[in-house]
Amino acid sequence: MPSPQSQDRFQIAVLPGDGIGPEVMASAREVLLAAVDRTPNLTLECTDYSAGAEEFQRSGDPLPASVQDACRQADAVLLGAMGLPHIRWPNGRELTPQIDLREIFQLYQGIRPARLYHEADCPLKGCGAGEIDLVIVRESTEGLFSSRLQPTDANADSVEDRLLVTRARSEQLFHAAFRLARQRRNHLTLVDKANVLPSMVFFRRIFDEISEQYPDVATERVYVDAASLFLIRRPQDFDVLVTENMFGDILSDQAAALVGGMGMAPSADIGDDLAVFQPCHGTAPDLIGQGIANPVAMVLSAAMMLEWLPGTASQQAGAAIRQAVERVLQDPRLRTPDLGGNCSTSRITAALLDALG
Repeated sequence: MPSPQSQDRFQIAVLPGDGIGPEVMASAREVLLAAVDRTPNLTLECTDYSAGAEEFQRSGDPLPASVQDACRQADAVLLGAMGLPHIRWPNGRELTPQIDLREIFQLYQGIRPARLYHEADCPLKGCGAGEIDLVIVRESTEGLFSSRLQPTDANADSVEDRLLVTRARSEQLFHAAFRLARQRRNHLTLVDKANVLPSMVFFRRIFDEISEQYPDVATERVYVDAASLFLIRRPQDFDVLVTENMFGDILSDQAAALVGGMGMAPSADIGDDLAVFQPCHGTAPDLIGQGIANPVAMVLSAAMMLEWLPGTASQQAGAAIRQAVERVLQDPRLRTPDLGGNCSTSRITAALLDALG
């Protein structure tokens, strides 16, 4: 994490990306800068950089070295959404520069919060606002994604992927998850598949070792298939969950569905020196240019960025954005079409700006 500066001035690398990425980024930027303007002694200098599928069409590289350098030098990175289904590498694999960033900068903490703001947004019966409030901490550099760049033979009779778990990275991950649980409700759930996979037996053993250093945090251990069931039957019981890369990828989408969908799901990918903040949703090509994309996940990702940056001023600005989101979403009429409403992106943005005021 960067050191606090005397005037709380931060450099933010902004990667609007593809599809609806630039649209939700524009909305979040308005809200972000409005919150910063209302916060004394805080300045953000936001600079846009081109990365993603459209950049790949222009330059042949979805994540140019110059953009990587800009991210490296920034205090934080704010990312819209990247990739388009019809633009792919020659081998047919979709472009995923957002995953490249995690691996290049070793952003091993994938933080995926899910909070229910209004009961109307939840497909489950009997869940009130605030009753679902959990965070999935997903290891984002290893696991089943570890061999994703491995060359494969298109004519092969079989292809295998490797699930990688290392002690060093698992220890980092678990310490981060325990620290997060201490900041919340002191409860941490390990999600694994230790009844079948040797890698997950190893993963659990390391968790057990680290848990001894946090006796104040209650723990439980749940197999991933059971965890998917419990997220539906008793989501209110979860606080922080920590898991492997692929398991976290799947469960975080399931958790998002419980609170309204991907348009309500912010995220952060955090390393020791840098963090990238982005909505969990994709580029939604079918929504491009219609002005109806849900900006809430992007706005909440910006709030997470402010809260990660050091200093009380940035914390205050982040809290102000969260409070604005809470106030706006108390009105079930203020919803974009993905949530069954008819509000435009600009209408939600205006409501958030009003709530900030």
